[in-house]
Amino acid sequence: MDRQLKNLPMRPADETTTRILEWLIETFPLAQQREIGVDDSLLESGIVDSLGTLEVVHFLESEFELIVTDEEMTPEFFETARSIAKLVALKSDPIHPQSESN
Repeated sequence: MDRQLKNLPMRPADETTTRILEWLIETFPLAQQREIGVDDSLLESGIVDSLGTLEVVHFLESEFELIVTDEEMTPEFFETARSIAKLVALKSDPIHPQSESN
């Protein structure tokens, strides 16, 4: 796993991306077998399917203490580790606080 992560540039936002990538590799065997990177497709490659997306949501909600709404569960936010990190950044932005779900 270290060889996938050692070449990632470390900017502050990349800490989130790296944590997400680490979790994906630990959780989804296909991600580990394919040695995925932060911009590799999770959905098209079959690494994450619809049930896997729910696992990702659970991880995000517990790890980053945020709420993912049904409207946010789109391929735009779940295609790659980097796009998932963008969702976390968006939800964590104090200027645009997350909406409460009913």
